[in-house]
Amino acid sequence: MMGVEIVSSAFVNEGVIPTQFTCDGEDFSPDLAWQGGPEQARSYALIVDDPDAPVGTFTHWVAFNIPAETKGLPSGITKAKDLPRGGQQGTNDYGRIGYGGPCPPPGKPHHYVFHLYALDIQLDLKAGASKTNLLGKMQGHILADAEIIGKYGR
Repeated sequence: MMGVEIVSSAFVNEGVIPTQFTCDGEDFSPDLAWQGGPEQARSYALIVDDPDAPVGTFTHWVAFNIPAETKGLPSGITKAKDLPRGGQQGTNDYGRIGYGGPCPPPGKPHHYVFHLYALDIQLDLKAGASKTNLLGKMQGHILADAEIIGKYGR
């Protein structure tokens, strides 16, 4: 199984997410780039979670059916159902479609896990799908995965 790597020019792995990508700034999605995905990949999916949230894991972004030839997402993706280069966005735990940036309560910084999955299919899901729906449809179809973790605190 060939691996995939994900990076961002906005922050390094385990580094601080700049304010512009949070609720304290413009709430822009950070740019992401990936490489090394398997040749058999037919699509990518992305889930961004905060496992440190007081209510349990909080989902900040759900995106799927990103075309296999796509090698990244630019910064500032709009909160529309469709991604600019193909694919759809799901509903985050704020109850909105698209990216919802870090917005932790005061205290220790939280970790934000940007988890990318290379899949062997295009998923039968409509825009606005939840993370739970996405995870269910991905089962048995993950060829490779990667993550980058950013931190943010207030």
